Amino acid sequence: MKNATALTRGKSIAIDTASVESSKIGVGAIGVASVLIGCWAVVCLVSAMISSGGPVSLVSSYITAISG
Repeated sequence: MKNATALTRGKSIAIDTASVESSKIGVGAIGVASVLIGCWAVVCLVSAMISSGGPVSLVSSYITAISG
């Protein structure tokens, strides 16, 4: 009877450990994806400023696009 209890606890610990490891992988993947999206957004903003002629021109073009 003691062996069955020990075996059940061992499986439970293994399942919990696997669950924690898969959660860490998921959190890591979401973190990497969010960093890539943030870098992409910064690159898009910089390229928009370069193509419009500077930050003041970018803001004025944005206001023009929204208002009219």
